[in-house]
Amino acid sequence: IHDNADLLRAAIASAGNDHRLGANEAPPAIISAFIGTQLSALLDDLEKNIKAGKMTPQDKTELKLNIGKIPQILLDNTDRNRTSPFAFTGNKFEFRAVGSSANCSSAMIVLNTIIAKQLKEFKKTVDARIEAGEGKDEAILKELQVLIKRSKKIRFEGNGYGDEWVAEAESRGLSNHKDTPRALKIWEDKKVAELFEEMNVLSARELEARKEIEFENYVLKVQIESRLMGDMTQNYFIPAATEYQNRLITNVQGLISIFGEKAGKQNGAAIINLIEEISGHVNAMKTASDAMLEERKIANKFEHAEEKAFAYCDKVKPYFDVIRYHADKLELLVDDEIWPLPKFREMLFTR
Repeated sequence: IHDNADLLRAAIASAGNDHRLGANEAPPAIISAFIGTQLSALLDDLEKNIKAGKMTPQDKTELKLNIGKIPQILLDNTDRNRTSPFAFTGNKFEFRAVGSSANCSSAMIVLNTIIAKQLKEFKKTVDARIEAGEGKDEAILKELQVLIKRSKKIRFEGNGYGDEWVAEAESRGLSNHKDTPRALKIWEDKKVAELFEEMNVLSARELEARKEIEFENYVLKVQIESRLMGDMTQNYFIPAATEYQNRLITNVQGLISIFGEKAGKQNGAAIINLIEEISGHVNAMKTASDAMLEERKIANKFEHAEEKAFAYCDKVKPYFDVIRYHADKLELLVDDEIWPLPKFREMLFTR
């Protein structure tokens, strides 16, 4: 995980997972590992107690006795930590950042490859230590100590949802790729191609093809979402809001016809303010929808999938939040009988 955090992030990247990562009941986009208090204490003991230089038989015996206690903590009594993307959950490690609609094979390919690579490197370094004169046990323990120290910055036991972790992760030098296009850039790294080719898993050409497909999938999904949002704005939200607004206008006109213009406007002041508020949200929503359409036209002109993906991510997608904001506001203002979609409270509670 320490050496391949960006690769793991790319393996779980998708338009849908971008909405999920860092939200409620989902781990953040920062790849870290939660191992629990007992395993953390064990690794800390190994890091601290393995002595420099030649180890005596007594030193090795004491460490072996401590390592022998591992089976007792396979059923870990710590919290599962739902905020961690890679968590120890009692008797296994769980890669929790994979999206619910994702095919887990992509993540498993990466996990199996980097584990195989790490085991290969571990044996290589241990063999080198043995050739240099260290005993087998001593070589294994000292190499474990090196790896424990080196990987310490990706171990995190706290709340992954908090802003404090984002700041701390940055200070540790950990990546935080919040969107798919930037996460997928790691596939272009020469070290990634060398890794998969060395382990006889994927060729450089196959990696390039996978990257291209992932960019195309991202574009297609965001494009569909954008078109749907434009359609809902034009054919659902604005018509419902204007229909309700017309009812309010009719009401104000009735008040004026009965009480006269001055008294009618005074009596209908709250309704007039509501009409203005609805107009503001409708205008802002229509403006954002039209601007989103123009940005989509520009994005579609790009020839390469990667350029198109970044255009959709940086230029088209930001309008989603703008339109959503005004739709949410209108939902609170428009009569339930007129609003064409289920309101949030109706999805949570039966009417």
